[in-house]
Amino acid sequence: MKLNIVLIEPEIPNNTGNIGRLALATGSRLHLVKPFGFEITDSRLKRAGLDYWEHLDVHYYESSDAFFKSHQNSKFAFFSSHGKQDFWDLKFEEELFLIFGKESVGLPKVILDKYPEDIYKIPLYSSNVRSLNLANCVGIVAYEGLRQLHTL
Repeated sequence: MKLNIVLIEPEIPNNTGNIGRLALATGSRLHLVKPFGFEITDSRLKRAGLDYWEHLDVHYYESSDAFFKSHQNSKFAFFSSHGKQDFWDLKFEEELFLIFGKESVGLPKVILDKYPEDIYKIPLYSSNVRSLNLANCVGIVAYEGLRQLHTL
């Protein structure tokens, strides 16, 4: 069972490191789309990913265009606070690409406009919170995928 976790232009090395560890723990592939808000050699990324990074199935892309061109026949699910569907309404399947935007602004509007039927949100039950931490979001979504696919 493989899910694909995609980070579009991640900005915070600690989040990316934690998500890398999560990808390894869930048997998922991690796809990192440049530009990054940090150097891939950043000590905070390594600290959050601990000594697991060398075991991770990670793929790098120079741009969003390069990523989408490489996976043009794939199934995508995008996660954004602008989504109209809740993430638990998504029917997970093998090889699905779970796509998350950068911490400061989320996914680019051009991507959201291109895939309006494939955008999901994690519901928030307080008006005092704009969003969740990116690493938490990825964890919530990835484990829902594993639950649906019965691979826990």
